[in-house]
Amino acid sequence: MVTRVDRRVALGRLGGLVEQIHELRIGDPTRGCPTREVVLVSSGAIGLGAERLGLAKRPVTALDKRACAAAGQGALIAMYDELFRRMGHRVAQVLPTESDFHPREHHVGLIGTLERLIGFGAIPVINENDVMSDQFAEDGRIFEDNDRLAALVATGIGADALVLLSDVSGVLTGPPGTPGAERISVYHGESVQIGAISPGGRGGIAAKMAAAQVAARGGVHTVIASGFDGDVLRKVFRGDDVGTVFPAGEAMSRRRSWMAFATAPQGTVTVNEGARQAMVDRKASLLPAGVVSVSGAFAAGAVVRIVCGREFARGTVAVNADDARQMVGQSGRNKALVHRDNMVILDGEAP
Repeated sequence: MVTRVDRRVALGRLGGLVEQIHELRIGDPTRGCPTREVVLVSSGAIGLGAERLGLAKRPVTALDKRACAAAGQGALIAMYDELFRRMGHRVAQVLPTESDFHPREHHVGLIGTLERLIGFGAIPVINENDVMSDQFAEDGRIFEDNDRLAALVATGIGADALVLLSDVSGVLTGPPGTPGAERISVYHGESVQIGAISPGGRGGIAAKMAAAQVAARGGVHTVIASGFDGDVLRKVFRGDDVGTVFPAGEAMSRRRSWMAFATAPQGTVTVNEGARQAMVDRKASLLPAGVVSVSGAFAAGAVVRIVCGREFARGTVAVNADDARQMVGQSGRNKALVHRDNMVILDGEAP
């Protein structure tokens, strides 16, 4: 979206996007269009940095990517600042890393900062801090791309809608260009064949689908649509049949949303089927009698995954890992290992 195939800035495309965001911000009372608050999540720093540093091709090594991000991040925000300023808007740069999500207090601070910026009338422009992030690690990631980051921000601030822009028209029934591949208007969990990742991308349509499902499960109406359509935001917010819609589920509280999607569990608690049914069907707390095993090293208050065949819930534990292992299988009037008020059900289906 930000750069063309030759890695130069796609100014025409970005200018059109900024103009559409401007229209969303000011609204149009004559057509019943309300004013809207907007947060923009944008990649592009590495690509812009590579061009500025004179690299002949996109960087491959982690250090080169970080160096390009450092060179390109200033250019990225300067570009948005100039475009939005011409429309009469202020922007504010926000560069989160995963450390802004792991501890609950850091996540609260990040979301609070975004809300304060919105309250000041600014448009936050968010991009993962690729200079300092662990995006090149393989395991334990909260977000591996800006699509997932956008979903976490959307659920964190309680957004009404999230639009993920792609290089295709939406989710297709097959790889783009294959005979019979059709756009899915509303996604209900269909199995689809995924094509190759576009040059310069990280996760392609699969990453966008995963992010859209996170946002929708968190109560945010989400659309995947083509960023090459010059009227895409106008069409989405007009209600046109464009892109692929992921209908919003029941909204979670911010704390439950954070537990479910925006932090990495520190351990695993395996439970029996009876405990799973009690938690899912009767909204019960997790008692030691239903626990089969405990793994990991964690402190009291840490988030753990709760497993019965597969992960179906998360919650904050009342005791540390050693004490939890001592409580495994104990019956009687023991205190809950995970109280129902500190728990979120991810998947209520039996394994």
